Amino acid sequence: MRTFTPKPDDIQRAWYLLDGEGAVVGRLATEVASVLRGKHKPIFAPHVDTGDHVIVINAAGMRFSSDKADKKLAYRHSGYPGGLSSRSYKDLMEKDPEELFRKVVRGMLPKGPLGRSMIRKLKVYAGPNHPHAAQNPQPLAVDPRVHRPPA
Repeated sequence: MRTFTPKPDDIQRAWYLLDGEGAVVGRLATEVASVLRGKHKPIFAPHVDTGDHVIVINAAGMRFSSDKADKKLAYRHSGYPGGLSSRSYKDLMEKDPEELFRKVVRGMLPKGPLGRSMIRKLKVYAGPNHPHAAQNPQPLAVDPRVHRPPA
């Protein structure tokens, strides 16, 4: 069987809007990563960017399950010896919730040029307003607040 490769003419990109108010960060991030990759489409191919654009509003209202906000740490390195620094997710959520959500979703996407092209289609805003009304985003039917038992 041959590998299916969608042509650029086959790819139709849509815009979706998600409200993050009260949502669990990790569960919402998995749904967003799936839409960014295009796994919800019948023309999905793992080596081609077939995903859609996603706008996430109210990122400041997201929450973590359990006590992950205090215990989980985000690391970064300056590139110099001894330049490793860490901050808790709680601090990052208070300072920059948009960047925290973008970082979580980015970890779920492929590494390399393909993942970088996918993460560019994610737009995250801390409040309820966004400048993408002209794209006519459709609400995405996702309820991340409900726990889905394993199948």
